[in-house]
Amino acid sequence: MNTRRPCSPKHSSLSAPLPKFVFALLALLAVEALALLLPLSLPADTNYYQHVFFDNSLNTDSYFYSSGHVSPPSSLKLENGRLPVEASIFFTPPNALHVEWLSSPNGGWETTIRVVDFRNRQPTFLGDTLLLWLYSPQAISAADLPMLRLSDDLEDFSAPLPLGKFAAGIPANKWVQVKIPLNQFVTASIHPLDAHRLKSITLNQSSSDAKPHTLLLDEIKIDFASDLDSSPKPAALLAPQNVNAKGFERHIDISWDRVSSKSLERYVIYRSFDGKNFKPIGIQEPGITRYADFLGKPGQKAFYKVAASSRSYLESPLSTEASAATRELTDDELLAMVQEACFRYYWDGAHPDAGMALENIPGDDRIVATGASGFGIMALVTGVDRGFITRQQGLQRLTKIVTFLEKAPRYHGVWSHFMNGSTAQTIPLFGMYDDGGDLVETAFLMEGLLAARQYFHGSTGAEQKLYARITPLWEAVEWDWYRREPDMDALFWHWSANWAAHINHRLTGWNEVMIVYLLAIASPTHPVPADLYYSGWAGQSDAAVKYRSGWGGTTDGDHYANGQTYFGIKLDVGVGSGGPLFFTHYSFLGFDPHALTDRYTNYFENNRNIARINLAYATENPKHHKGYGPNAWGLTASDGPKGYVPQAPDLRDDVGDITPTGALASFPYTPEASMAALKHYYRDLGDRVWGVYGPRDAFNPDADWYSPIYMGLNQAPITVMIENYRSGLIWKLFMSNPEIKPMLDRIGAAREGHP
Repeated sequence: MNTRRPCSPKHSSLSAPLPKFVFALLALLAVEALALLLPLSLPADTNYYQHVFFDNSLNTDSYFYSSGHVSPPSSLKLENGRLPVEASIFFTPPNALHVEWLSSPNGGWETTIRVVDFRNRQPTFLGDTLLLWLYSPQAISAADLPMLRLSDDLEDFSAPLPLGKFAAGIPANKWVQVKIPLNQFVTASIHPLDAHRLKSITLNQSSSDAKPHTLLLDEIKIDFASDLDSSPKPAALLAPQNVNAKGFERHIDISWDRVSSKSLERYVIYRSFDGKNFKPIGIQEPGITRYADFLGKPGQKAFYKVAASSRSYLESPLSTEASAATRELTDDELLAMVQEACFRYYWDGAHPDAGMALENIPGDDRIVATGASGFGIMALVTGVDRGFITRQQGLQRLTKIVTFLEKAPRYHGVWSHFMNGSTAQTIPLFGMYDDGGDLVETAFLMEGLLAARQYFHGSTGAEQKLYARITPLWEAVEWDWYRREPDMDALFWHWSANWAAHINHRLTGWNEVMIVYLLAIASPTHPVPADLYYSGWAGQSDAAVKYRSGWGGTTDGDHYANGQTYFGIKLDVGVGSGGPLFFTHYSFLGFDPHALTDRYTNYFENNRNIARINLAYATENPKHHKGYGPNAWGLTASDGPKGYVPQAPDLRDDVGDITPTGALASFPYTPEASMAALKHYYRDLGDRVWGVYGPRDAFNPDADWYSPIYMGLNQAPITVMIENYRSGLIWKLFMSNPEIKPMLDRIGAAREGHP
């Protein structure tokens, strides 16, 4: 779920957070409902993950989504309890799974491979046949192949099937595809097995021949046998065009034009160091036309070609050659590099119809996220100013976004949290009550639109038209409606035409939603009184105090002001030791925290102290997590190996996940420590952490886990906050809106006790 809010749970009729199991249930129900609510025609990547169960491992030593168990005297080779990864022999590059066993009488072994479970992954596989590619360095007879079982997402499982029933043995040194009709899997559970909702595949001991065997597995998928049998010939796929290679310090970025073909399943990237001998080094899913080849050091020249590959693995001719070399980069060049890479998420990776930001990549390609799109708009402005795209390209993209927003449903001027990028339909991803306006996500979106309005404020007719179209979007937001009653002391998060105020969630600081109050006070058409800042955001009511202590688990900061010292650093405002670092980012991508000093603190100084506390905590590392240190810090919210966790620098909320945006989006507050983190993530961990859109969303060295996704909420803050550190561009743009200074004046008057 896109719940980046430990202090602000999405579903509550009270002011205290709901138990975690309720969120898990709501998430499950939402995923179940999503397939029924939305159209069946899916973009390329969603379709890819509705077939592919395994293609490659991000980890180079063992496969995270696997496990194994041995009962002696049998044996099974495992690395840290998981299947080893084979990097020298594969069917699709760069690796395969390595199963090495010995089956003895009175012994046993089993290994289970689980589906990669990322947020918003479609839960249903499409097809009628399970397909596996198998390889062995020595021939294995059909009788000596393992047994095979399937389990679905409700933990129902099949009776064992002899793998040898569908493979007449595996010859030595040759890849063989095994095809097993799904109707061959019969339930052995008390409920029917749904193989289309495949969760795991288990191999286990069959014949006890007491001989060692090695079997490599690659490209495990479910598909329609009839479609594969009728796949087009290789000539039906054209070679990718306009292949380009650009060298950075430790990696080379390869890009190409999209191949338009219904039979396209993947791209295959080939590399050569001499311009002659090209070898496959990786694949890319069909919706992404970019590949990051991490070479590990400067001074490396490489040559690249790309092929398109069909569902039946028939490849197009290779593209023309492109080459580049790695080289030493200055600190400024490193900053531009990471800014551009993260910017690409919102440029290359945006929804093709809406221009809006996808919730996550890979994910469900229909879902565009309102708040992440606001952040993405500020990243696009940065991209124009840095020359990543032209001003005309940026203007065209912003015009597409505004056109989409003009037709999207609004709830008293407020957009929903998620929308279908093709239809603009509201997506109630968090359950049936989440079918209306989301004031917080709308505020994040408006933060970006107002910054863009000031940037594209030139003399051309196109820019003047865009400016004129953004203004009514801003003026239509009925901030005062979300106050509910004229005498209510706070704003509320949601409103639905079907459910009204059923999600009774009061907006109470300190957290990431300050921008809501600032924009609500600034509104030229539907403002709220400035004193709502102190009664709602910084409120001292029983409801506000209970709210803060409820999510924070402490009385430190439960009255908004804190005053405690952590690691020798005094914190003026914040619950506990400050909370997740995104509190210091989201409201301040556009709004300059230097500009606001209220009764309690100056917000640049307070944000900087929160970042310093976060750094000090990770440096001390009281829970002794692997990887933490002065160059690996920034506890904030992200998915992890155990799901979504809003990490904070305290013993309760620290689970060992390292989220690069935490440190990298803190550049304005901690430039030296943020630069140390950037260099560490890129130079030392880049072979695992760096990808097509910059650093992956998170990683956990304790678990040897690396996120399979990038997040719309996490990539843009890196680009934008680095720009605010380098030039102050987005801060200057947002603050130049004519409504902002009067708003600050009104809050200043309220600070002094005037109306």
